[in-house]
Amino acid sequence: MTAKPNILVIGTGGTIAGQGKAAVNTSAYLCSVLGIDEILDTLPQASALANLRSEQLLQTGSENFNNEHLLAIGKRVAEVLAQQDVDGVVITHGTDTIEETAYFLHLTLKSAKPVVVVGSMRPPSAMSSDASLNLYDAIAVAAHPSSHGIGTLVVANSEIHTARDVVKSNSFKLDAFRSPYGALGWVIEGVPHYYRRPARAHTLDTPWFPERLSRLPKVEIVYGYGSLETVAVEAIAANAHGLIFAGTGNGNIASHLLKPLRDAARHGVNVVRASRTGNGIVLRNGAQPDDEYGWLTVDDQIPQKARLLLMLALTQDADTNALQAVFTRY
Repeated sequence: MTAKPNILVIGTGGTIAGQGKAAVNTSAYLCSVLGIDEILDTLPQASALANLRSEQLLQTGSENFNNEHLLAIGKRVAEVLAQQDVDGVVITHGTDTIEETAYFLHLTLKSAKPVVVVGSMRPPSAMSSDASLNLYDAIAVAAHPSSHGIGTLVVANSEIHTARDVVKSNSFKLDAFRSPYGALGWVIEGVPHYYRRPARAHTLDTPWFPERLSRLPKVEIVYGYGSLETVAVEAIAANAHGLIFAGTGNGNIASHLLKPLRDAARHGVNVVRASRTGNGIVLRNGAQPDDEYGWLTVDDQIPQKARLLLMLALTQDADTNALQAVFTRY
């Protein structure tokens, strides 16, 4: 008989640790009130999948997470993955920024062991809550040999998503998580079924290590809209190392904003054109002459993930060509 894998479940709070006053409270509830041990106690079925250990690393809604939280999670997960008696890690997490934490781990961890980030759209106290099944599925994915070597994963609504692609696309529905190229696979009765693998480099094939990062450069996001004033862009760019401009359509920028963004680039701010649409490729030298202005483009990455990628890239290189290559590779 094959020994069960050893999985560490790390709690950080979120809706999956929430509690409502009544079963009908699917959107109005207290967030991050249950500890990870309390959550696992309600899921005895998971013990059939793996030998489980747990620890509470954080206890807050993920909307509160900042760069320091990302580094804390990354360093701890890297530490436990290096232990021979840990075969995989599951992180319970708020859904608001689950895509950001997962992508940060996807880019920095140096292990082929499975890492799965999981949350829920409804608290465990709500009728038809997705909390228990999502966590059960996440443990099943982390415990399965087929999950090795494909980077950090997000499991939700019986779907397995790569951290690079997944995004929360709805504020309350159970099927809130989407990937533009589709899920990697599905979890059916505790067994993951994979149908594709991530194409872009991750984990072992990246130059970034959580344990070697003491801080992350400041990168801001500006959301383009019709009445955005130049002074707002100038103020945000003034104290930033990088600026992701989430423009309309193909990263389009209003004519009155060209000067402040060009000035920012001249003063050493790395300006990156993205799209507020959330899907598609922002073509370099398409909507704007990026080479002439010294700007970068995100390829197909969404603004909040482009911010993470640029922060990591700036810890090693500030050359425009090298930075653009990062958006193409990862």
